[in-house]
Amino acid sequence: MKHAGEQTLDALEPLLESVRRVPGLHEKKRGVFYYRSTAFLHFHEDPAGFFADLRTSADFDRFPVNTGSERKSFIAAIKAAVAQRER
Repeated sequence: MKHAGEQTLDALEPLLESVRRVPGLHEKKRGVFYYRSTAFLHFHEDPAGFFADLRTSADFDRFPVNTGSERKSFIAAIKAAVAQRER
């Protein structure tokens, strides 16, 4: 599974806009987000679809982000992960 290229990021732009609105995240490079100084999430492309890796603990967890419901769940997971770090 390779990191998302520009075409994939173009297709994910509405999702990226939602991620950009989450307080505390910094987009270091398009589609690559940091929380403080730690890599926090990035995107992949695969024949099976689009995926996002989100640091929910010490490791990254992979989330499918192909449908509206998957994207909504992913945004909720991002907000929960940020809230956990702010405690």
